[in-house]
Amino acid sequence: MAKNTNLDELDHKILQIIQNDSQKTLKEISEQVNLSLSPTHDRIKRMESDGYIQGYVALLNRKKLNLGLLVHCQVTLEKQNRKNFSEFEAAILNFPEVTSCHLVSGNFDYYLNVVSADVESYNQFYQEKLAVLPSVAHISTLFVMDEIKQTTALPV
Repeated sequence: MAKNTNLDELDHKILQIIQNDSQKTLKEISEQVNLSLSPTHDRIKRMESDGYIQGYVALLNRKKLNLGLLVHCQVTLEKQNRKNFSEFEAAILNFPEVTSCHLVSGNFDYYLNVVSADVESYNQFYQEKLAVLPSVAHISTLFVMDEIKQTTALPV
């Protein structure tokens, strides 16, 4: 469990509850941490304003939305300089198919997660959007065969 000196045990318990089910009522959270409503509400508001809680979202089932193909892409740029990084990152931000993008160390520059309906639609994304970016030198594509673990929960 990650610990931060600015958060106490009750804060961690509240965070665990919220990240497992953000639709829990204040009353339910208060009961689970054995604290009255007002202090629980104050703690949640403080963690929101301090940036520990960044927002509340619904987790969608990508397969039910016809986005069953999950692809990992390892992208290498022609030259590793500020201009190429900035241009690549600006382009990626406009691609809704890309669900995450990380600048990494190692044999390639970026690690992308891409969702798509199928191989054909991924190929269209690859040919018409990703591979045509001016600074891209090489893309290695990995198709996910089976998803063993997928979570947004952090070990708090």
